[in-house]
Parts: sequence; structure tokens; C-alpha cells
Amino acid sequence: MNPALAGLQLFFPEVVSASLPLGVAYSGGADSTALLLAAAQFWPGQVRAIHVHHGLQDAADEFVRVCEAVCAQAGVPLQVIEVDARHAPGESPEDAARRARYAALAGAAKAQGLQAVLLGQHADDQVETLLLALSRGAGLPGLSAMAPRFERGGMVFLRPLLNTPASVLRQWLVQQQISFADDPTNRDERYTRNRIRARLLPALAQAFPQFRATFARSARHAAQAQAVLEEVALQDLAAVGAPPAIKALQALSPARQANVLRHWLLLQHATPSAAQLDQLLRQLAACTTRGHQIRLKVASGHVTRQGSVLHYSAGPA
Repeated sequence: MNPALAGLQLFFPEVVSASLPLGVAYSGGADSTALLLAAAQFWPGQVRAIHVHHGLQDAADEFVRVCEAVCAQAGVPLQVIEVDARHAPGESPEDAARRARYAALAGAAKAQGLQAVLLGQHADDQVETLLLALSRGAGLPGLSAMAPRFERGGMVFLRPLLNTPASVLRQWLVQQQISFADDPTNRDERYTRNRIRARLLPALAQAFPQFRATFARSARHAAQAQAVLEEVALQDLAAVGAPPAIKALQALSPARQANVLRHWLLLQHATPSAAQLDQLLRQLAACTTRGHQIRLKVASGHVTRQGSVLHYSAGPA
């Protein structure tokens, strides 16, 4: 493998555990270009590039041309998929585009018989994700930031660049005179993530030069703690039942009540807010008589008392 590419510190031990062949989600930008070329050299003949054409900006066709040129030069097969990433009223454009992208990547990878798809998110992206989570008052799942491995749409996705700064990727491409596309929307500071990149990351680098490594360590600690909480929630849910018995819940500490109730509600496809969960705990604590009622809106449905247990129903109670 090219020594310069090895210097990218790709987290290939995680990737090696996946069977070949592999796909690379290839946008044409610096990050995914470096990832694609490194992977193609590490696993010759075992890598396929997948480009998702959102059609959301004028530069989209230019991105395709860059991808075609780089893949032709590197001898990597390329598949271009056009998707409709328009968002519904009231829906986040970023969320709609993300869902469409992952669905397209998973579908294309499965059709080609690929075993996993590599994503180009790097150390700076990880820091931005953590800062966004902090700004929203997120719990441990949010503070865990991006996982190096996850599954979606029946496909394994891997992020081998999470320990590599964006500057390392870009510098290597420039030194090797390799072309890549620059997404103009990345400089639009109307987006919170772009403001973080343009304003906060330079300040952090000046005040805390090792912030990428230390922030990543904090995210890993949060992910480990969240894994423990999920194990405890599974054990407690087995004890209180599903649907949960009120008396069994009341025997737990408030923290464990919150943990198991959150887990139970997530299994019902309902994500409670912190305020809703606090209110549910208060209603549960006050439920000391047979006639006491519980009724609380959570997500698009309601938690109610039905005899000795809690019940969740989607839609109006």
C-alpha cells in the first residue's frame, strides 16, 4: 500500500472484519476520494464506488463527472444512482436527503452483492456531530456521536476515517495532484454544521490542539455507557414486563424507571422528550390508588394506564 495512504490512519482493522467485496459511498469530495483510493489500493479489485445523485443543487452533474474521471483513472467500477430527496412539508431537508441516500446506498450494495459500504466521515465530522448534540442537550445516544459501524436497510456501514482529520485527507490529495469536487453548500453558514466548521473548530484548535482526539475519546466513553444502559434496560424490561407493570416499575429507582421506560417506548417506535419522560415519572410516582389514571402524550401517541400496567397507543388515546 502507498505509504502516504497508510499515513491516513484508516481504521482498517474494523473494516477487515467485513467480508469482501466492499462499496464506497463516493460523493466526489475530498474525504470520499481519499477513502476510495485508499480502499482500492488496500483491496485491489474488491471495491466498488456508489455515487448518489440527489439533484438538489446545480453542481450535482459536475460531481458525477469528477467521480467518473477519478474512478476511470483508478480502475474502480462506479454506479451512479439518481434519487428523489425532496422533503415533505415540515420535514428537515437534511433528514430527507440522508434517508434517501442511505436507502439508495443499501439497495445498490445489496444488488451488487457487496458485504459493507464504507463512509467518508472523518474526525472533524465527529467533533461537529458531538458539538451539535451538546447544543441540543442530548443524552448519551447523541453524545456517542457517530458509530464506526452500524446497519441500515439490511446493509453494514463502516466509517474508517473517524480518527483522521479532514486536513490530512485534503493535503494528501493536493500533494498527489488528485482531483476532487468542492461542495459549495459546505461554505453556507446558514447551516449550523457549517458555522461550527468555520468558526468553532479553528478556535478549538487554537485553545486545545488535541481536541479531535479528546472529543473522540469522550464520544467513545458515552457510547460505552449507553451500551451498559441498554443492557440494564433489557434486564429491567424482562422483570417489569411488556407492557410494564406499574408496581414493578415503582420498585425501581427513578433513574432505572426512566431508562426502562425510554427503552420500552422506543420499542413502540415512540421517542419521548426529556419533559415527557419526567412527567411520566411524576405520574407514575403519584399512582398509588387503584383508580388513579395515567394519560400522557408521547410522540404521536399516548401512554395510559390499563389496570395494573402501562399501555402505549399510537394516535389519540
